Amino acid sequence: MADQQQKTLFRVLSAVSVCHMLNDMVQSLLPSMYPILKTSFNLDFSQIGLITMTYQVLASLLQPFIGSYTDRRPMPFSLPVGMVFTLAGLLLLAVAPTFALILTASALIGVGSAIFHPEASRVARLASGGQHGLAQSLFQVGGNAGSAIGPLLVALVVLPIGQGGAAWFSIAALLGMVILTWVGGWYKAQIAQLHGHRRAAASTELPLPKATVIRAIAVLLALIFSKFFYSASLTNYFTFYLISHFHVSVQTSQLYLFAFLGAAAVGTLVGGPIGDRIGRTAVIWYSILGVLPFTLALPYANLFWTGVLSVIIGFVIASAFSAILVYAQELVPGRVGMISGLFFGFAFGMGGIGAAVLGRLADSTSIEFVYQICAFLPAIGLLTALLPKLPKKHPSVI
Repeated sequence: MADQQQKTLFRVLSAVSVCHMLNDMVQSLLPSMYPILKTSFNLDFSQIGLITMTYQVLASLLQPFIGSYTDRRPMPFSLPVGMVFTLAGLLLLAVAPTFALILTASALIGVGSAIFHPEASRVARLASGGQHGLAQSLFQVGGNAGSAIGPLLVALVVLPIGQGGAAWFSIAALLGMVILTWVGGWYKAQIAQLHGHRRAAASTELPLPKATVIRAIAVLLALIFSKFFYSASLTNYFTFYLISHFHVSVQTSQLYLFAFLGAAAVGTLVGGPIGDRIGRTAVIWYSILGVLPFTLALPYANLFWTGVLSVIIGFVIASAFSAILVYAQELVPGRVGMISGLFFGFAFGMGGIGAAVLGRLADSTSIEFVYQICAFLPAIGLLTALLPKLPKKHPSVI
C-alpha cells in the first residue's frame, strides 16, 4: 500500500511539473518572439519592456491574493481554469494586429500564470512525501525546462512562419488543461481527507518570533529581487545583446538563450534536494553571492566565453529559488498558498519591472551598459547573513 501511495504521489508531482513546463513554455514564447514583434510593430526597447511588465506585474499582484484566498478555500479545479486564460492569451498573441492587443494577450497569459502557480505549488508540497525541497525542485525544474524549450521551439517553428506560428503552442495549453483536470480530482480527494482528519497533526505556530519572521521574509524578498532582476536582463535582452555585440543571427542568439535557460533548469533541479541535505541557507549563499564573479566577467568576455559564462550563471543562480521558497514556507507554516503566491508573484514582478527598467536603460545608453550595471546585483546575496536558523523539526500544514 505504501509503495502504491508513493507511486501516486510521484505521478501527481510529475504531472504538476509537466504542466509547469507547459505553462512556462508558453510564457517564454513572449520574450522569444521579441525580435519578430520588434520588427513587425517597429517597437523600441521600452515598449518591449512594457510587454514583459504587463504580464509579469499583473501576475505579481494577483498571485499573493489568490494564494491567500485558496489557503482558506482551496480550489482544485482552478488549475485547468488558469490554463484557459493562458490559451486565450496565446491565441490572441498569434493574431493581434496592434501593440495594444499584444499587451492584452500578455495580460491574459499573466492571469493564467497567477492562477496556476500558488495552487500548483501547494499540490507539489502535498505530494512531496516530506521531501519538500526535492518536490519544489521537481516542480520548478518543469517551469525552467519550459522556459528553455520555448526559445528553441520559437527558433524552429515560429521564426519561419512569423507571428501566427504562436498558435501552434495552443496544443501545449490544451494538454495542460487535460492533465490539470486529473490533478484537480486528486487534489480534491486529498482536501476531503485532510478535512476529515481535522488536520489534527498540523501546526500553524510560527517557529520564531514574529519580528524575526518578518525580517527574514524581507531578506528573502531582497534576494529574490537580486536573482530575478538580474535574470530579466538575460531572459529578455540576451538575444539583442548577442546580435548587437557579436553580430550573430537571430537563430544563433536563440540557441545561446536556450543554453542559458537549460542550465537554469539543471540548477533548479539540483538546488532543492541539496537544500534538503545540507540546509537551505547554504544553498542560498552559494547561489546568490556565488554567481557574482561570473556576472562581473560576462560583459567583457568574447562570444565563446559569453556562452560559457551564461551557462554557469544560469546553473548557479537558479539553484536558490526552491531553497528560498521552502525556507519561507517553513517560516510561516499553514500559509503555503500565500507564501507561494507572494514569492512567485514577487519574482514575476521583479522580472517585469526589471525588463521595463532595463529596456529604458538600454534605449538611453546601450545594451552593453545594461550588463555592466546588472553585474553587481548578486552582491545583495550578502544579506543572507541576516537569515535566522530554523528549528530542525516544525510540522506544518500544506
